[in-house]
Amino acid sequence: MVPGHGNFFLLSCLFLAVTLSISFSSVTPPIQPRPVVLIHGVLDGPKDLRSLRKVIEKAHPRTNVTIIAKYDYLYSLEPMWKQVAGFCDSIRPIVNSAPNGIHLICYSQGGLMCRAMLATWPDHKVHTFISLSAPQMGQYGDTSYLKWLFPGHVKTSLYRACYTSVGQDISVCNYWNDPHHQERYRASSRFLAMLNNQSYNQKSQEWKKNFLRVQRLVLIGGPDDGVITPWQSSHFGFYDSNETVEDFKNQEVYKNDSFGLRTLNLHGRLFVYSVSGVHHTKWHRNESVAYNYIIPWLD
Repeated sequence: MVPGHGNFFLLSCLFLAVTLSISFSSVTPPIQPRPVVLIHGVLDGPKDLRSLRKVIEKAHPRTNVTIIAKYDYLYSLEPMWKQVAGFCDSIRPIVNSAPNGIHLICYSQGGLMCRAMLATWPDHKVHTFISLSAPQMGQYGDTSYLKWLFPGHVKTSLYRACYTSVGQDISVCNYWNDPHHQERYRASSRFLAMLNNQSYNQKSQEWKKNFLRVQRLVLIGGPDDGVITPWQSSHFGFYDSNETVEDFKNQEVYKNDSFGLRTLNLHGRLFVYSVSGVHHTKWHRNESVAYNYIIPWLD
């Protein structure tokens, strides 16, 4: 061996090792996608969301998608606040294990329940909340669901049953919003009026702060829904006393920023989609809805 070549070889190996170490250490590991949690609607259950989960998993193969199996079918008629507490308990472990937060997709009654969950959960870490055809400003209409639940009642008389202590033990009555009996609604509603800060709520500012932790609110609904009445409730629109639908920007809760909706909109964090041709029972089964209005937000 030529004198000095051994030292040169050792120095070369050391240089190569240092170079490789720097190269490998500079490679950033792939960021784990935020988990997605799916919540069903009234008289629905976990199996009704399987098609949506399948589409999401196909579009985002590395994403963990969880359907919460709780308060399904007839149990979905339990009082809303009871459901809020139960769903929070089920989702909390998923949130705690997700440092970058989660995405929450909630259908129909579940969308309203999820909004209450965000308002009352101080450290929820929900990045994007997608409300899929949910009665966010309440329900007021004669539908097949209503006729099955309250035979003999029509929308004009249902307030007599819903705005009672017994009626408020039924989830649908918790968000029954009769535009002709607003005083009774505000006085009797244990859920929606309180959530909207339309009745006394000593935690109103705390709830607003909690709700505004969400980074993006996506509202999806459409004119052919056939169940959510008015369908604009899915966008926070609702009837006035003449049953004329007023846009969400004309609602008292928006003008007063009662729970943070106006703040989200002014900061560019509110996204509203009106999709025609989709019946209420098809929103979570429609692949076009999923690919165009849901999956793009699951980053």
